[in-house]
Amino acid sequence: MKRLAEEQFKAWQCAKRRKPLIVRGARQIGKTWSIAQFGKTQFSNFVKIDLEKRSDLHPIFDGDLSPEHLISQLELALNVTITTGDSLVFFDEIQSCPRALMSLRYFYEDLPDLHVVAAGSLLEFALEEIPFPVGRVQFLNMYPLNFYEFLLATGKTKLAEKITQKPEKLPTVIHDKIMGSLRDYFFVGGFPEAVKAYCESKSTLEAFRVQKEILISYQHDFAKYATRADKTCLNMILENAAQMVGEQNKYSKLADGFSNPTIRRSFDLLCMAKLLNKIPATQPKIPLSAGANVKKFKTTLVDIGFMQSLSQLSVAQEIKHKDLLDIYRGKLAEQFIGQELRITQDCELFYWAREARSSNAEVDYLIKRQEEILPLEVKSGKGGSLRSLRLMLDQNPECPQGLVLYSGEYAELPEQNITFLPLYYAGQLNESNNKGSYSNV
Repeated sequence: MKRLAEEQFKAWQCAKRRKPLIVRGARQIGKTWSIAQFGKTQFSNFVKIDLEKRSDLHPIFDGDLSPEHLISQLELALNVTITTGDSLVFFDEIQSCPRALMSLRYFYEDLPDLHVVAAGSLLEFALEEIPFPVGRVQFLNMYPLNFYEFLLATGKTKLAEKITQKPEKLPTVIHDKIMGSLRDYFFVGGFPEAVKAYCESKSTLEAFRVQKEILISYQHDFAKYATRADKTCLNMILENAAQMVGEQNKYSKLADGFSNPTIRRSFDLLCMAKLLNKIPATQPKIPLSAGANVKKFKTTLVDIGFMQSLSQLSVAQEIKHKDLLDIYRGKLAEQFIGQELRITQDCELFYWAREARSSNAEVDYLIKRQEEILPLEVKSGKGGSLRSLRLMLDQNPECPQGLVLYSGEYAELPEQNITFLPLYYAGQLNESNNKGSYSNV
């Protein structure tokens, strides 16, 4: 599968100011496979060291952490030769050996010409617990396949190219084809193993089986949280968050029978593990983070297929809906938009909410592009009132234009500064998309 991260890996490889690279992301999103493909295709020598499987190698890191010492010991233990320029050294599951994680700073300081990559599960937990100097490593965030990558994986290369171009009104037959693939993505999701199962079998049922297996593996991972959070609370939060995507939330709604501090601690851990994304309410001012209200938030999950699996949707019933915004009362569409923005923006997301007597208003997402703020609404059609969006545009000069993402075709209301975009263009709203961005909608 072609992943957008490939280009980021190559840019890191050639960078003059290269540092050891830590690849972050939830389990099962393709970190190890992608790094291995990169190492095998771009280097004459790829050395993978799985520190979870090879606990016998941990004593190498107990004493001297100088790169020369570590490399000489690893060469002997693995019967390999590691040379700068030709080798990529990959420490997988590095969180299982905290001293190996600490050693990355010395690779930067003492052996910067050697290409070193690390990845692991629950890395944020490990990074909290060891002295890790800022500025000695670089980070790359990976996510499940987005819709563009899904189209490539399913052989729809021409459609993938089309959604990376400047938005326009497409011929109805092309629009319908893309929307048909988007319907598949809504249920298959972006976990590489689920996509692979779907491509090989042409059956969403096989993808559903993979999703269930991944859910079980995540739940087994909860044992690693044992000293930090209650397993029952974690499960309850995940399930409730999946059912409440798109809704304004508060901690007390996420789990019954637990105190707010316990729920918050469990919720934060799930965010650290990259299974949940917290989307705070904020004001339409730059920077968006300055006005964020941490107590008023929405959530999305790591993956849309994972979300529908957790929600235990009646797929046979939901898949009958012609309009994607009707599926699960529009929640899958809002998850999709949030997921696309999260992957391509690679930053924190926000929404806007105003609570006033008899005059509440809410806009689904706010994103920054250049020095402007774009408010995004996810709607089922052009016939809605869009009252909240119009209110924001009227009252905030920082928001010169509003976007509505929906199931229909591209359309403009220039007199109202509102553009209607098909859902599949959501991944093109950032400033520097890997496949090209656009500056004017």
